[in-house]
Amino acid sequence: MRPRTLSTDDMRPWIIPFTRANLRRLCRVCTTFLALWFFAEFCSPAAWPSDLQPETVAAFDRYVRATETQTNREIQDGDFLVIDRMPDARRLSVQRQVRSGAVYIEQLHAFEGAHVIPVPGGLIHHWVGLTFIPGVTLAETLAVLRDYDRYQDIYEPDVRQSRLLQHDGNEFAVHLQFYKQSIVTVVLNTDLDVSYSQFGDARSQSVSRSTRIAEVENPGKPDEHEYPVGKDHGYLWRLNSYWRIEEERDGVYVQIEVIALTRTVPAIIAWLVNPLLKSIPRSSISRLLQGTHDAVLKAK
Repeated sequence: MRPRTLSTDDMRPWIIPFTRANLRRLCRVCTTFLALWFFAEFCSPAAWPSDLQPETVAAFDRYVRATETQTNREIQDGDFLVIDRMPDARRLSVQRQVRSGAVYIEQLHAFEGAHVIPVPGGLIHHWVGLTFIPGVTLAETLAVLRDYDRYQDIYEPDVRQSRLLQHDGNEFAVHLQFYKQSIVTVVLNTDLDVSYSQFGDARSQSVSRSTRIAEVENPGKPDEHEYPVGKDHGYLWRLNSYWRIEEERDGVYVQIEVIALTRTVPAIIAWLVNPLLKSIPRSSISRLLQGTHDAVLKAK
């Protein structure tokens, strides 16, 4: 094919009318390009190394203890799901949305007394999501959640490898390889201990705690290898997950609460990166619940 010849019409200058709407669009475009440039410069693996410090781990453990103390108290009071703690009008509104196929997601925060728990050298990401699966039972849902060897199929592309390592009654040891691609590609080999408990005939909970998270360098290449644990780029240092399933007469509510620990964001780009850090867990939880929803219905 012959190269296309530019005409004089092709060479006309690109003129944008100076209106308030176009100025807002131009500002959004410039901000996006700046965000991408700053993220690539300061958040690339070569530019953003970090080591996990003992005081960061201690602060995460304090946060988890505060959260679990509060949630255990709520369960004893009958507030099993996030909607149970809402005012009546709000609860009914969220229930209608969730039962119509929506996924409810909310960011949470734990406190010691009235005080925020400081996390030196780290950031805690605490989110909860809720969905409803019609026409299924608690047992059918648990069967899918306990089928760890199939997680790589149920939750792809976020989970690339999954393997049940050990099983003893309600206790499970699991290996998952997480995959995330945005500006950079992140692959994490993760080992977890999972424990299930029952609350009557219609309610069940699982608690999952990471025991080992290792970032993978050069994934998929001949020289693929793991960074030393805790001496990496801090994309994920700790991960706790709390699944809760409640059976109703016409289906089940499925809730996932996640507490994750990552490194801090350099102050120079925090205003650009923080919105991204909030969008990632929202989209991940949404995909997680949607994958569960689809897998349970398919297995029925």
